[in-house]
Amino acid sequence: MTAVAPLHRAWSVVVGAVMVALLALAAAVVAVPALLGATPLTVLSGSMEPALSPGDVVVVRPVDPAEVRVDDVVTFQPVSGDPTLVTHRVVGVTWGGERVAGFTTRGDANGAADDPIVPGQVQGRVVYSVPLVGHLTNASWGPTALTAGAVALLVYGVVTVVTPDRSRRPSRRHGPRRARRAGTRSHLEEVPR
Repeated sequence: MTAVAPLHRAWSVVVGAVMVALLALAAAVVAVPALLGATPLTVLSGSMEPALSPGDVVVVRPVDPAEVRVDDVVTFQPVSGDPTLVTHRVVGVTWGGERVAGFTTRGDANGAADDPIVPGQVQGRVVYSVPLVGHLTNASWGPTALTAGAVALLVYGVVTVVTPDRSRRPSRRHGPRRARRAGTRSHLEEVPR
């Protein structure tokens, strides 16, 4: 075994671990939300710190307003029909008879509650969050870097599968010598006693 073999194995382990981590990240941000019928959104402000920080990705799943409880984190339109979204914690639920009439929300880092909202403004409840990933997806270079990284990992995977395992080949040190010594005893042959 040459000194290169352990280095190659270490490199393969590191690249394999990175690939698994990136696949898990892709699953958490893309595949799982799609299976849940949820939407990944990036947190842009610090109003929910320390629970959610700028750059975190929250996965928001549509929810029946009657199922929203105090302490749930929801994403809502502060103004009905406006595409702007805010993700804050529910601090109060207002009932109107048998139905939910409205919600009071507040960012964890904010001192005051938001203006009350009606159930129609709630887009969904936060199911889970993935820290810091939004920095990659929202940066101007982010999608290009993610695509380049995915292509590089794909190429590495194809090369790894297509290229034969060099550790199973005889080393250069022994291969040519054996060919030159054809017809003579090899050091691996048994000597009769």
